[in-house]
This record gives sequence, structure tokens and C-alpha cells, in this order.
Amino acid sequence: MTPTLTTAQIEAVRLHIKKMWKTLTRSHEHLLQSAKDTKLDHKSDTPWIVYISPSEDCPNIQTVLERSLSPKDMQQLQIRTLPAEVEAIKEHGLLYLPGPYVVPGGRFNEMYGWDSYFILLGLLHDGELELAQSQVDQLLYQVQHYGIILNANRTYMLSRSQPPVLSMMVLALFQHTQDEEWLKATVPLLEQFYYYWVVPPHLNAATGLSRFYAFGEGPAPEVLFSERDEEGKSHYDRVKEYYQTFEVEDYDVSLYYNREKDELTNLFYKSDHTMRESGFDITNRFGPFSADILHYAPVCLNSFLYQVEQDLAKINYILGNEQLQQQWSDRADIRRDRIDEFLWDEEQGLYFDYHFQSGKRRRYEFATTFYP
Repeated sequence: MTPTLTTAQIEAVRLHIKKMWKTLTRSHEHLLQSAKDTKLDHKSDTPWIVYISPSEDCPNIQTVLERSLSPKDMQQLQIRTLPAEVEAIKEHGLLYLPGPYVVPGGRFNEMYGWDSYFILLGLLHDGELELAQSQVDQLLYQVQHYGIILNANRTYMLSRSQPPVLSMMVLALFQHTQDEEWLKATVPLLEQFYYYWVVPPHLNAATGLSRFYAFGEGPAPEVLFSERDEEGKSHYDRVKEYYQTFEVEDYDVSLYYNREKDELTNLFYKSDHTMRESGFDITNRFGPFSADILHYAPVCLNSFLYQVEQDLAKINYILGNEQLQQQWSDRADIRRDRIDEFLWDEEQGLYFDYHFQSGKRRRYEFATTFYP
């Protein structure tokens, strides 16, 4: 028999959750705490860097921060304007967000893209409406000032996003606030984030479906330093050992590993960044280490984009824009048909990721088959 929880036990868990929202919240007064990043090598005598969007009023924000933080804390921080080109960033740091947000916790001491959706559901369930509003507003701010919703608000994640769940967050919050003026203001940003996913290189023109595609090159900085085992080996060291030891039939290993030089290729690193954009790190879904992810139309991403199209239809319906509602509904219908054409496997009765080059589905059973 499964033991049942007592009312007192359930209440204890609820109280713990209620208390932890505050513990996991980061705002201006926690800026030093947020800026500290255990995932990077950092000299103790150097300040932590916080970057502010170039489209913001940097001196004004610095003044606001000086009012929120003690002089001692400010001495340990360096406020900089973010360079216009990612390649110009020589030292990594935290990307400024104006309002409070909840972090996952532990070594994940920054705001994550799709983790925020699940956090939002918890906040709404717990009646933390003000914090829920701010959580969504910080993601909208990211689209406005950093171009996309980032994997997380650190400079080394400027080159990759995460699964597009923003429209679901906007509608989940709207259910509670019924603020139509705010809802209307979200539309241009929702559309901007949508178009990130539906034009090349994220779009595969042959199928009309989208793929994950991160713009980062070389090893991911946070992985090099912090993801080491007891022997001091990095994730990338372990990948090379795997390729040396095991036969891989899922894809052409020579695309990702140079056996003669014992080196991972540039394409491997791009795929590694991309796998992190997918939100599923690290699985065997696209072969070992998901290295072949760039060559697939994934069930999850295209299901989410179908949802975004449905959500934008719904938002336009709420706002009384019948013509736009119909346009978004039509887009959703087209995507649904393409998902059924390319991703549905009649024989297996499941949706699978579709490999562009071979024209075959990868029959790897995974939770994402249920997204559609």
C-alpha cells in the first residue's frame, strides 16, 4: 500500500514552498549574489561584471543600483554596457534585468528560459501574483533588449535561446490579471520571439518545420570549468573517451570527432550549444550526446511553435482582431499538417523527430512524442 500524506505533512511542504520563493528571488538588492557565478573560474580579488543593454540608460541604472546596494557591495561589482557584438565580450558576466525574478537554485543562480514557465505555474498556484507578473515581464524585457529569451541571463548564453513557452506564460498570467492593455503590449515581443524560430537558420525550408540552432562556437564556458568529475575530466574529455571506446551507428562520428587528432570538431561544439538550447541536456535523443541535433526537425520545438500560433490567435481574439486571429489560426493549421506529415509514425503510433538529410524519423521513444 502507498502511504498517504497527512494534512500536517502537506501543510509543511506548502509552507516550505512559500518560504523558498523569497530565498530564490533575485532583484536589485541581490545583485552581488546574482552576479556571482560558480560555473566560471573567477579570481577572488576581481569584481563581478554586470552588463546593461546598450539600448538602456546605463548611467541612470547605475545610480538606481547604487541606491539599492551598499558601497561595499558596489565595490565588488563592475557595471558595463554590453557590446553591440557578442564576439566583443572578453569577460563574461550577468545580464541586467530590471525587476525581481525567481531562479531554479543551487548552481543555477540566474533566470532560465523555460524553467521560468514551470516556476510561473507554481507562483500562480501559490497566489504570488506580483512576482509572477515580474517573472513574465523580465522575459519580455529580454526579447526587447537582448533580442530573444536567453537560455539564461549570462553573457555566455547570448548565443542560444530555450524552448518557446513565452506565449503560454503570457496567457497563464492574463487568466489571473485580465489586464488587456498589458496583453496588447506583449504582442510585438511575442511575434519577435516567434520569428526567431521560423526563419533560417532555425527554419528548414524543405519541410517548413523548425529546428534548434545555437550560434555559439567552441566549448561552452560554463561546461569547461564547472562540469568536471572526480578525476577532473570535463564533459568534453568524457565525450572524446566515449568516441575512442565505442562504435557509434546513430550518425557519422567523423562530423563531430577527429580520431587522428583526438579532437572534437567545430560542428560538435555548435551541436553541444544547440542541445542546450533544446532544454534537454544531455540525452541520447539525437544519438550519443545529442550531437546530431542540428539535422533534425524536433517534435518538441514544432509542437511549441504550433502552440505559439494558437496562442497568438487567441490573444488577437481577446483583443478583437478577427483578421489577425484568422491568420494565426491558418499558420497553426499549416504547421499541424506538416507535423503530421513528417513527424507522425503510423506504424509505431508515435511522433518522432525527423532527420532532414535521410528523410527518416528517429524511432527513439521520448516524452516529447506526447507534446502534439
